[in-house]
Amino acid sequence: MWWRTPWLKQRGLMAVLALADAALLVLVYNLIFWLRFHHWAGITGSIAAVVVVWLGCSYLLGRYSGIDLSQTHSRLRRVLSTAGVVALVLVVVVVLVQWMLQSQDPRTFRNFILPALGFTGLGSGLGQLWFHRRRPKARRWLLVGSEAELQAIQQDIERLGLHRQLAIECRSVETLLQPERSMGEGAAAIAISEMAELPDQQVEHLLSQRAQGTRLCTLVTWSELYLQRVPPELLSNRWLVQAEGFQLQPGRWSWRLKRFGDLLGATLLLAAALPLLLMAAAAIWIEDRGPVLYQQERTGLYGQTFTVWKLRSMRREAESAGARWASPQDARITRVGTWLRRLRLDELPQLLCVLKGEMSLIGPRPERPEIEAVLEQHIAHYRIRHWIRPGLSGWAQVCHPYGASIDDSRSKLSYDLYYLRNAGWMLDLLIVLKTIRMVALAQGAIPKGGGSEATSHG
Repeated sequence: MWWRTPWLKQRGLMAVLALADAALLVLVYNLIFWLRFHHWAGITGSIAAVVVVWLGCSYLLGRYSGIDLSQTHSRLRRVLSTAGVVALVLVVVVVLVQWMLQSQDPRTFRNFILPALGFTGLGSGLGQLWFHRRRPKARRWLLVGSEAELQAIQQDIERLGLHRQLAIECRSVETLLQPERSMGEGAAAIAISEMAELPDQQVEHLLSQRAQGTRLCTLVTWSELYLQRVPPELLSNRWLVQAEGFQLQPGRWSWRLKRFGDLLGATLLLAAALPLLLMAAAAIWIEDRGPVLYQQERTGLYGQTFTVWKLRSMRREAESAGARWASPQDARITRVGTWLRRLRLDELPQLLCVLKGEMSLIGPRPERPEIEAVLEQHIAHYRIRHWIRPGLSGWAQVCHPYGASIDDSRSKLSYDLYYLRNAGWMLDLLIVLKTIRMVALAQGAIPKGGGSEATSHG
C-alpha cells in the first residue's frame, strides 16, 4: 500500500488549527475592510501573504504542536507564543511594506493592521484553548509483548509524556497466558506483538472482543501512530518479508519521482547557497588558516561507501586519536564551526553528492563504515536503513536530538525504519518543513550527551 500516512493522523488537530487561523484572519481582514471602505476585499494577494506569514510564524513558534494544556505553564506558553506571532507578523508587515517598499496604502498601521492582527490573535488563542479542552477522552490501551519490546516502548512513553494523554497498560505475553488472566478486559483497544504466540483460546477471546468493538492492532502499528517510530525490537525477519509499506524501491515511480525532486532541489539550493558557502569558507580559513573542506567515507545505498565533503567545523588535528563521538562543549569544534553546525551550513557541500546520486535530500543520515561495524553488533536490523539513499536530512534528524551514543543510534534507527515504511512525497514535505524550523531556531545540531566511541561528524 503506497498511501501510508500514520504521521498525518497525529497532525489532524494541527491542520484544523491552521485552517481556522487562516479563515479567521481572512474574515477579520474583510470585516475591517468593509467598515473602512464599505465593500468586501475578498482574498487578495495582500491578505494571502499575511496569512502565509502568520502560519509560518505560528509553525516556527510551535503553536500547532501537541502541548499538554492541562498544565498551567503550557497554557501560559501558548498565550505567549500567540503574542509572539502577532508581534512577528507586525514587524514583517511594517518593515517590508511601510519601510522598505514605502507603500502609501490607505490601510494604515493603527487603524487597520493593528486591530486586524489583534482580533485575530485573540480569537486564535481562545480557539486553541477551546479545541484542546474539547478533545475527547483518551481510550485505554493494552499493550502486549515481550519484556524487551515493552521496555523499548515504555522508554518512549515516558520521554514523550504519552502517559498524560493515553491510559496505557503494558502486560507481557507470559503473564497473559496464565489461566486466571483474561486478555483486554475493560480495554478499548489492544496492541499485540507480531511475535506473540497465543493459544487458540486467547485468539478466540480476542476475536469476540473485536466483534464487540474493541480495536485490535499490532505493536508496530501502535508505535507508528503514537510514537512516530518503529523500535527495531518489534521487528522479525518474517515480518519484514511480508510487511506492507517499504515501497520506495528502484523501478517504481515513487523512486523516480524522488530522484527528480532531488536533482531539482539540490540544484536550486546549491545556487541559492553559493554566497553563504563562500562566506563560510572565508571565515573558516581566516580563523586558523586551515583547509576549508573536510572529507569522510560514509556508507550509502546497499552498503556501498562513498566520499562526503563538509565545511570543516573542527580543528585540523581533531581525529589524531581516532574517531569518537561528538560531545557537548566539544573542544575540537572551532568558533566558526559552532555556528556552521547550528545553522547546518557545514552540510551544504553534500548537495554535490545528491547531484551525483550518492545521496538524497531526505533519507537516513549516512554513517561511517567503521562506526557501523560497531552499531551492527549492538542494534538489530541496522542494515535495513541502507535500502534507500542516505539523506541530508531525515525523519530521525527532525524527531530525535543529535545522536552521540549507541543508544541514540538505536533510537534514530527506529525513526529511519518508520521513514522506510511510510516514505512518500507528503512525508518528505513534512520533513523539509521541520528541517526549516530547526535551522531557523538553530536546534538539533549539538549533542546532549556523549559516548565512548563514535563518529566525530567532521
